[in-house]
Amino acid sequence: MDWLRNPGWPGHVVALLAGALSTLSLNPFNLWPLGLVSVALLYQGLKQVSGGQAVLRGWAWGVGLFATGVSWVYVSIHVHGYAPPALAGLLTALFVCGLALIPALMAWVWSRWLRPASGIWLACFGFSLLWIATEMFRGWFLTGFPWLYHGYAHTDTWLAGWAPVGGVWLVGLLSVLSACLLSETRLWTKPRQAMLGGISLLAIWLGGWLLNAVEWTSPAGKPLSVALIQADIAQSRKWDPAHIDHTLATYRDMSYAQGPVDLIVWPETAVPVLQSQALPFVQGMARNLAERGTTLITGIPVDQGQGDEMRIYNGISIAGDEGNQYLKHKLVPFGEYVPLEQWLRGVIAFFDLPMSSFSRGPAKQAPLSAMGYELAPFICYEAVYPDFSARLAAQSQLLISISNDSWFGRSIGPLQHLQMARMRSIESGRWMIRGTNNGVTALIDHQGKLREQIPQFAALALKGEVQPREGQTPFLRWKSWPLGVLMVGGLLLCLLRRRAV
Repeated sequence: MDWLRNPGWPGHVVALLAGALSTLSLNPFNLWPLGLVSVALLYQGLKQVSGGQAVLRGWAWGVGLFATGVSWVYVSIHVHGYAPPALAGLLTALFVCGLALIPALMAWVWSRWLRPASGIWLACFGFSLLWIATEMFRGWFLTGFPWLYHGYAHTDTWLAGWAPVGGVWLVGLLSVLSACLLSETRLWTKPRQAMLGGISLLAIWLGGWLLNAVEWTSPAGKPLSVALIQADIAQSRKWDPAHIDHTLATYRDMSYAQGPVDLIVWPETAVPVLQSQALPFVQGMARNLAERGTTLITGIPVDQGQGDEMRIYNGISIAGDEGNQYLKHKLVPFGEYVPLEQWLRGVIAFFDLPMSSFSRGPAKQAPLSAMGYELAPFICYEAVYPDFSARLAAQSQLLISISNDSWFGRSIGPLQHLQMARMRSIESGRWMIRGTNNGVTALIDHQGKLREQIPQFAALALKGEVQPREGQTPFLRWKSWPLGVLMVGGLLLCLLRRRAV
């Protein structure tokens, strides 16, 4: 492996290709063993390089990952942001190159401060902990971009059994550790070390298989019947005043056609009118559906205050029940607010998208209450934040996620988003109701299995049942704190060992 480990462009090219392999391990490709190969190639590629070479190698790996994994950003900028292809390509490239600086930072920290001069086990363990620390940092820095976490590749493998214990980050840690151990040829040439390595891998993978059989939560009450309305409203027409009546009529007619159900769910900003102006329509719908025993839950822009003091929030509301609503806290940059607004607003159409001036809702809010149950609400992007989602899930019996993934077009973005939603169900041991404008609309059970779903890009309704559940998984109870303590302790040990040599 000298050609891979030594400084120079061959190793950088391999790192670039390895980053792309990581994308292939995720939805919709689901070639999860390629994720292990990706990690192993980067780990081995950083074994002997230092300084600038390590930074370049980590950056190349990050470019490979993000250029392939978040290519849907181009669709959002060009198709929905009306930017010319060249400008959209440039902005996407800047976004990808900026994100790739985080793996570059990880590679530099590893080579400069943490990589032990000897010791296979400490090297593997330390690299795995640093990997997860980097993912956590990426989910926090500048409001966070918690996309393409390594653990999502294992939504359907034995390792998913660890998700209720420590979330997607623990799953990722164990997967990275497995990849590092498997790539250490020296480990497998010594009988005693090989036996320890084999026992460790068996404990990781068989442990996950056994944990998959554990029922961390239990049914609470009877199942609820639900109907999710996927109206497939084109993004270009969503906020067009001339199209609003047609949009509202579409949701009205599709909802009345469902017959008696416990819940009807409309997606994110399904009502393209401020709440104060839409009250007659929404309350009328709520009354009519209530006569059939149905509760309507809808996404709607919520306006509060007047004049210069008015604030507009991206909200989800129990129709007809004033105050029973949730205001989105995790906003999407440029789509829902514009960073450095005083300089960027109006420069190009992408920085002046409709409804890109939302205010941020409070960090701590109560779940929604419907049909005698508590529902943890997540609006679009919020469902990809593990700890944030766990806080609300711990107070609920069901999860509900509404989204407008038409921003992604026909890219891989909506399918990646669905995979992350499935992981939230596994972590919490709760069913998720997932309503979207044009897909993927689905019902996900407490083990992350897709019980029902309907095709994308079609005006359809999904009907089915969800089972409320109660009880706390370890991840809901402690979130990422135990893993954080382990991470700090392990990385400190690597640092001390490095300085002692």
